[in-house]
Amino acid sequence: MRSLLLLAGLVLAASAPASAQEDAATLRADSLRGSITPERAWWDVAFYDLNVRIQPTDSSIRGVNHITYRVLEPGRTMQVDLQVPLVIDSVLQEGRALESRRDGNAWFVTLTEPQAAGEQRTVSVYYSGRPHVAKSAPWDGGFVWAVDSLGRGFIATACQGTGASIWWPNKDIQSDEPDSQRVAITLPDPLKNVSNGRLRSATPNGDGTTTWEWFISQPINNYDVAVNAAHYAHFEDRYAGEEGTLTLNFWPLDVHADTARRQFQQVQPMLACFEHWFGPYPWYADGFQLVETPHLGMEHQSGIAYGNRYKNGYLGRDLSSTGRGLSWDFIIVHESAHEWWGNNLTTADLADMWVHESFANYAEGLYVECREGKEAGAEYIRGNRKSIRNVAPIIPAAYGRNLEGSGDMYPKGGNMLHTIRQVVGDDDTWRRILRGLNSVYRHSVVTGRQVEEYISWQAGKDLSRIFAQYLTQTTIPTLEYRIDGREFAYRWVGTVPGFDLPLPVRLSGEGYTTLHPTDAWQVTRHALPNPEAFAVHPDYYVTAQALAPAVSAGGSSP
Repeated sequence: MRSLLLLAGLVLAASAPASAQEDAATLRADSLRGSITPERAWWDVAFYDLNVRIQPTDSSIRGVNHITYRVLEPGRTMQVDLQVPLVIDSVLQEGRALESRRDGNAWFVTLTEPQAAGEQRTVSVYYSGRPHVAKSAPWDGGFVWAVDSLGRGFIATACQGTGASIWWPNKDIQSDEPDSQRVAITLPDPLKNVSNGRLRSATPNGDGTTTWEWFISQPINNYDVAVNAAHYAHFEDRYAGEEGTLTLNFWPLDVHADTARRQFQQVQPMLACFEHWFGPYPWYADGFQLVETPHLGMEHQSGIAYGNRYKNGYLGRDLSSTGRGLSWDFIIVHESAHEWWGNNLTTADLADMWVHESFANYAEGLYVECREGKEAGAEYIRGNRKSIRNVAPIIPAAYGRNLEGSGDMYPKGGNMLHTIRQVVGDDDTWRRILRGLNSVYRHSVVTGRQVEEYISWQAGKDLSRIFAQYLTQTTIPTLEYRIDGREFAYRWVGTVPGFDLPLPVRLSGEGYTTLHPTDAWQVTRHALPNPEAFAVHPDYYVTAQALAPAVSAGGSSP
């Protein structure tokens, strides 16, 4: 379900040509992973039935994924992704063994049965090995084999960007998600496993292991599917939300149960704030879970990974340096925001990850606004600007290559959205836009362009050049100006052609005047008591550069 196969041409056509120096093997691997290949295009995932046995003593796993799919058009070769060093042991359909060949992290399975359009079929992929060990999760994807403070097993997976195929075989591309999924994890006792969705059963196997069966009833990103295994305590709560009663399940380590009961009280006000701004929590059917993990955190759908050590801020720090981020838990807020931005709306290509991260970063500021007021939220967002590096674009050069843009997608993307809010100029309209995105594209895969166009449409303004400036350029829009007597001359520099951002500036002792700069010089009058009184409205992420009256501006001067 949610397969954007119709976008195959768009995704591939947007890919930039590889340079002559680029390694051919790397290019092929990236393209196999990031594009809709012919071996992916003819089938659409309907259901994953994943069964995995985990052996902590030697850090190995083995299992099977029964992949149920819809045949969109006849095909005989299927691409299934599984990353080294894991191996596919066998593939079966209708009880018959199928041939498969490996090409890096992609496996090409040759089907023997005719695959007629409209049919629903299943292949069973058996696999085993020692998965990649994530040494700096969640940034380095794979398995985390850790111990808690008592020396007991503490295991988790995290694989955003790296891909779910780092630990289980699947169609590892963001543009295709199953309608639903079963996850059955077998572990040595007394470890408990928490995955996504709802717990159906915990079945002792009589051999010192228990199988924990979870079911996700709604579409889910491959990279969101998770293993979390530890000595967990469990407690519940209920949230009265926009779609009724939402079940809240909390899974801290047993030694942290009392601390968790206090810290996790932040979940209810967070949900109230985000439902106000973004619309109903997207996964009422599967509930909301917060699960303690040995890594910092991840937006695992309906089972948020939490590793912030029960501290407010980001491990006790305020990333905005304003003090506004020290009264709430960063991981609870940021990762939960992804339930709307990333899990509800999922981008078809990794190149558009700004939709996930820019909105989640911006959501932090909205949460401050819910708690402390609009100016406090704006102050927090502006404070994040110190982390912007502007050394690489937010959108990378190529689509269809499994490439992410720069880390500026967090603070710069958040400030871009904050700037656009000012351009929209009406908070009711802005809230309607944010809620509309989550309603119109509910449980859907989108492109970044679709998000941009929806915001422009609902705002009644063409915002395309503003998005292009902040997403594809590294230069900050700069208002170059010169004050000569009572004349104020101004123009944009460092902007994309046709950049159109109305800009409020101080041209008198108080209040703001909105200018409409272009890349050509314009002149107006000012009533500033002195040149130092000039200022650009702080909620616009731009810079201003004064030129001395006697200095030539270059080109056409006013």
